[in-house]
Amino acid sequence: MCAYHDREWGVPLHDGRRLFGLLLLEGAQAGLSWSTILRKREGYLRALDGLDPDAIAAYDEARIEALLGDPGIVRNRAKVRAAVQNARAYQRLSADRGDFGTYVWDFVGGEPQIPDHPLEAGDVRGTSPEGDLLSADLRRRGFSFVGPTITYAFMQSAGLVDDHVVGCHRYRGPLAAAAEPM
Repeated sequence: MCAYHDREWGVPLHDGRRLFGLLLLEGAQAGLSWSTILRKREGYLRALDGLDPDAIAAYDEARIEALLGDPGIVRNRAKVRAAVQNARAYQRLSADRGDFGTYVWDFVGGEPQIPDHPLEAGDVRGTSPEGDLLSADLRRRGFSFVGPTITYAFMQSAGLVDDHVVGCHRYRGPLAAAAEPM
């Protein structure tokens, strides 16, 4: 988990296909720990064609049934079906709005949201108004497993919001400048 935090979590990600893959993994996490999904990430990459939305959108019932027998992923029928449904919704959204990355980043004005007050561990929230709007818009467009908590966790992990806390070496909040050497 430390390596994931230090190298990935909260690093701004703009590539639409990679953002889709991350959203898919966040949805797979529902009801589970993120460490479970990280342990299975390679399994997801293998089983779901590198998390390629175009490949996943083409899956038929036989492929879905085969995935349900794959121990490398979370074998939950609703989550596997959601991956296919979301890939198809991604294709429609991309045809309608263009790049998925631009679409997602528009919810935070194109820049990572950094809290205007120092964050302590107890201050990190589970949702945000921006995450709520993203969740509602994704659901309106046919996505599933994208509730407000999932979308906010996605926004955190993709660097749309910066929820590193005071004392974390990646903290960039209002006290960061005061802590930097002159």
